[in-house]
Amino acid sequence: MDSLWLALAFGLGLAFKRLGFPPLVGYLAAGFALGSTGVTASSALHQVAHLGVLLLLFTVGLKLRLRSIAQPEVWGCALVHMTITALLLLPLLAWLTELSWVGAALIALSLGFSSTVVAAKVLEAKHELRAFHGRVCIGILVVQDLVAVALLTATGAGSPSPWALAVLALPLLRPVLLWLMTHSGHDELLVLFGVLAAVAGGGAFAAVGLSSELGALLMGAMLAGHPRTQELSDHLWGLKEVMLVAFFLEVGLAGMPDAATLLGALALVLLLPLKGGLFFLLLLRFRLRARSAFLAALALTCHSEFALIVAGLAASQGLLPNEWLVMLALAVAISFAAGAWLNRVAHGLYGRLESRLVALETHDRHPDQQPISLGSARVIIMGMGRLGTAAYDFLTARGERVVGLDSDPGQVQYHLQQGRRVLYADAEDPGFWHELNLRAITAVLLAMPDLEAKMIGARELRRSGYGGLITTTNLHEDDDPLILAAGADSTFNYFSEAGVGFAEHTWEALHPQQAERMTKG
Repeated sequence: MDSLWLALAFGLGLAFKRLGFPPLVGYLAAGFALGSTGVTASSALHQVAHLGVLLLLFTVGLKLRLRSIAQPEVWGCALVHMTITALLLLPLLAWLTELSWVGAALIALSLGFSSTVVAAKVLEAKHELRAFHGRVCIGILVVQDLVAVALLTATGAGSPSPWALAVLALPLLRPVLLWLMTHSGHDELLVLFGVLAAVAGGGAFAAVGLSSELGALLMGAMLAGHPRTQELSDHLWGLKEVMLVAFFLEVGLAGMPDAATLLGALALVLLLPLKGGLFFLLLLRFRLRARSAFLAALALTCHSEFALIVAGLAASQGLLPNEWLVMLALAVAISFAAGAWLNRVAHGLYGRLESRLVALETHDRHPDQQPISLGSARVIIMGMGRLGTAAYDFLTARGERVVGLDSDPGQVQYHLQQGRRVLYADAEDPGFWHELNLRAITAVLLAMPDLEAKMIGARELRRSGYGGLITTTNLHEDDDPLILAAGADSTFNYFSEAGVGFAEHTWEALHPQQAERMTKG
């Protein structure tokens, strides 16, 4: 049976990917196909799914800075959105359905939450977890998780034990965790440490009556900033992705609904545009630019897996008919599929709607989104990771006036401390390129890891009238035509160029005199 699940998930995932959808849509379809035959989720599948969610949130935590949650646009938007949603949906559900006021209130509150799994996954896939809108989005999800814990406690799902206060002392363990991470090396022991930290964090929170998902996220946040954070995240990526397949299969295994349940699920899906629109308008009120508000709102539009937990609790207490479980499961699954696809085309969609959305902005700008000045720089390096940093140091040593740009404030702060001139900016923001004065710039190096980001950067540079040199890094040779068609002049392939450099370095060591003559010549 396990091989059948895997084969069906792989086959449908591949089919939907070929159609232009994210593979997770195929995983959900596989779950519904299996559920329609009477197959139910096993305990083993549930355990794997849960571990996948814990690893996902742990890796999100590795890139989270807790101070971002204290920002008004995070907690303010989260709380106001939940309040408005509950006030609007509660009378509607009580009037249109046969639910009690208590059952309607539980459903109304749960529909105000967004899917942590889908939002984190789509942001991570696009390398946007550390971008401004990504940080806002994850902060809102953390606030929602905290409210979710309080809601489950209030409804009798389990009250936190007196030991729950002990989680406030977790920061005291940070030096020990950092020491263990440092001495775990670079191989399988580091991976094992990451899995252990995620599971232990989740288990510790669950043991005291709190959310295990929140525990895994906060455990990752305590390790954020360690030099091996990115290495650990990279090692866990494949393991986490495979285990999350079980999560989407489990959601789909709720079973196929009858006609009435299907209509009810579609009605809940129709609430998604209202949900996303409310997030967008609230974020604008908190002085975010239209692009950041749009991308964050789109990532938060999916219904939450928390709705299934609430439905199960309410049904067990007789507050909700059992058919609501299937209805909510289907609505959540459809919202996952729609949200994953919409976020995949988010930047292109914003480009088409930009003129209308920008008109809704407030006159004030958020401090993180102020225009930047390039000063006397003649070369821009966009993406200050390892390759971008090496390019910056090389060009600076040869007298070029260089400025680095990066969408991760942590990276910006690190480089500033190292004496490099690096500014915060997001290459995927069309407005950023349009407002930039590029008259003195002779070359732009696009060193971001994401293909879409490089294509958007090259395209927007040309649209803004820039006629200078654009070079980009590249991981796959078959992406070259796409990058060049977007406006880049040349690409630099990581692996082939690294091999040439490695061979050149070896040849110079073998023939130092010839290498010296060539250098002088």
